[in-house]
Amino acid sequence: MFQRFESLVINTAKAILFSKLRKPGSALTSPRAVVDYLLLNLASLEREVFSVIYLDTQHRVIAYREEFQGTINAANVYPREIVKRALELNAAALIIAHNHPSGLPDPSQADIWLTERLSQALALVEIPVLDHIIIGGETNLSFAEKGLL
Repeated sequence: MFQRFESLVINTAKAILFSKLRKPGSALTSPRAVVDYLLLNLASLEREVFSVIYLDTQHRVIAYREEFQGTINAANVYPREIVKRALELNAAALIIAHNHPSGLPDPSQADIWLTERLSQALALVEIPVLDHIIIGGETNLSFAEKGLL
């Protein structure tokens, strides 16, 4: 019974945050709102999930997609599929994110390499990656804030 109620509350909170992100005329001007939304979606997951927030030219959210799921410490991500989806959605920019079920948001060498590779692939079609956010439990790390992007 409690789990059902908890799930309802979390899903309602996700819907409220997502509606704020998608409000007509409002761009993603608050990194906190993005992180709050990602925390709700990724913090409690037991496996790594790689997600993407697709943005229009005004940095308004077009879509949020959990693109790839992995194991407790890795997820295979295919840049070609991200580029393909970005073009299908007519995205002008992206924010990528994934979780670390370990609870530590520190980027691995693989995370840094993937970000560089994905940024390069998307640059070929003029779609910038604005940030890569790693969610580790209730904490997070922003590649943009750390100068890794």
